[in-house]
Amino acid sequence: MGYIFDFNDAKSYDAWFDKALSRYSFELEMNLLSSMLAPCPGERLLSIGCGTGKCLEYLLKYNLQLTGLDPSPYMLDIARSRLKNKADLHKGFAEDLPFDDNSFEYAIFFTSLEFTKMPAKAIEEACRVAKNMVFIGALNKYAPLNIIRKIKNLFITNIFSHARFFGIWELRHILSAILGDVPVSWRTILHFPWSSGRVSYFLENLFLIQKSPFGTMIGMKITPVPKFKTRPLSLKIKKNGGYKRATGFASNIANGKHLKSDELKKTGISP
Repeated sequence: MGYIFDFNDAKSYDAWFDKALSRYSFELEMNLLSSMLAPCPGERLLSIGCGTGKCLEYLLKYNLQLTGLDPSPYMLDIARSRLKNKADLHKGFAEDLPFDDNSFEYAIFFTSLEFTKMPAKAIEEACRVAKNMVFIGALNKYAPLNIIRKIKNLFITNIFSHARFFGIWELRHILSAILGDVPVSWRTILHFPWSSGRVSYFLENLFLIQKSPFGTMIGMKITPVPKFKTRPLSLKIKKNGGYKRATGFASNIANGKHLKSDELKKTGISP
């Protein structure tokens, strides 16, 4: 990953979830993720850039086999204290996943693709290790809240100063370039990020609202399709020698005529 969170970043990131509005936002984001994934108990899920383990902690209720990966040892320390032995945690980079092909049913990015050095390579790796689905939860560059965040970054350095925000069509262009024409669907969430009342909660969960391209977070679901390359093979044909008629039979037909009697005598058989 491009930016590795240090000790202060890890503490600041985890403390963000203690705020009431942050917990409300996180619940909406997790609802979007779980509704788009629809995982089944016992299936394997990899969280790429798992951070402090908040997303994995939420997914525990689905009885999945959970694995997390993050390049920051400070993030992983908090995740281990939070999850205990309920998830398998690894230190590593999104662009070079230490897992075999099709090791998981699902692979997810939850606000982690923004911090990768090579997002296209990270997505390609996710599609390699996930056989059913890849989910990208990314901050939307066209959302009002994220535009304000980017403006603030011009004057104040914070976590978002190191993030690269994405648009829906930008993500689709990346996917098309590396995967071709694969099934992709998307929704957005947090269209009213400064409100947490019942009305806004109801509106946030409407499908029509979630199809707006201006929500704070993009949820994109990708179904990897295997690709096969073929190449023509040269065929070696062995040319047989000329055909020789078998001898020693009582009669042979050659050009529609019987052999002469003296030829038959040579075989020891009377005509």
